[in-house]
Amino acid sequence: MVKENEFVAIFHSIHRVLKAEKLLKQGTVDFLLIPVPRQLTSDCGLALRFAPEAKEAILQILTVAGLPPAELYQRRDKGYLVVALSCP
Repeated sequence: MVKENEFVAIFHSIHRVLKAEKLLKQGTVDFLLIPVPRQLTSDCGLALRFAPEAKEAILQILTVAGLPPAELYQRRDKGYLVVALSCP
């Protein structure tokens, strides 16, 4: 379950999300691999969930590795706010 203000990063392939998970496990940031929430869509069915305080570190690690999420959402008011699409 995604809590209020948490972020959900979506990737468009299972290969990319699993590679991102492996990369982030090497660091000290907290995140969780979850099924994509029903309100959101994804071809691969998995996403990364993380707290607002981990956002900058996670996005920096993924961007440097060439694995930015395709979509980034934040849980707000029982829905999801689009933070970024096709993240650089």
